[in-house]
Amino acid sequence: GTAHMIEADVLLPSDGSEHSQPIMAHPPETNSDNTLQEWLTEVTKSNKGIKLDFKSLAAVEPSMMLLENVKRHLKRPVWINADILPGPNGNSKVIDAKPFLDTVTFFFPDVTFSLGWTTGWHPEKVNEGYSWTMVKEMEYICNELSQPVTFPVRAALVRQSCSQLLWLLKQSSRYSLTIWTGKNDNYSIEDLLYIRDHFDKKQVFYDILEPQNHEFKQAIGIKVNL
Repeated sequence: GTAHMIEADVLLPSDGSEHSQPIMAHPPETNSDNTLQEWLTEVTKSNKGIKLDFKSLAAVEPSMMLLENVKRHLKRPVWINADILPGPNGNSKVIDAKPFLDTVTFFFPDVTFSLGWTTGWHPEKVNEGYSWTMVKEMEYICNELSQPVTFPVRAALVRQSCSQLLWLLKQSSRYSLTIWTGKNDNYSIEDLLYIRDHFDKKQVFYDILEPQNHEFKQAIGIKVNL
């Protein structure tokens, strides 16, 4: 399926004030006027699910408290996302898995986790996929959880990691993949079709940028209105 969700990157402002409240900003920006509180107020009026993407552990608890205040107004699923392990070519900081998972579970035992690897992609190099070590580390962390878990994986790296990712999904019916695309990645619609042919459709979500999203839908026969 496609994920009908409104997504937000959440962090604490970099000005370091101790009473700072969570804001929405796209790193490398670390300040913005958009507070999570205001955003949640708006989002609860819609009937879409929400996905909060955490770039820092410090922002998690104050955000969960805000989310708890609007919990009864949320009509759709809540996904909580963080990169908790280093992945292919990944060089950004990971979020410490245990305190992250414990904090979220304390406030929202029935949330859907979206747990990823930090990744990079280099147009001029051979890009390694997700290794056996990477998927086994992830499974080691996630088999302790009771919640559904989706693993965001980068479209350009999936084809060379098919056996590893198929193995990972077989470990639990709670697991799924969310295929996402980097803005400047080179990957083909064939790669997306390959994923569709080899994985159980119920276990794959797509979070794909245009124009590939449009081409992909046409290729699998979904009517696209222009």
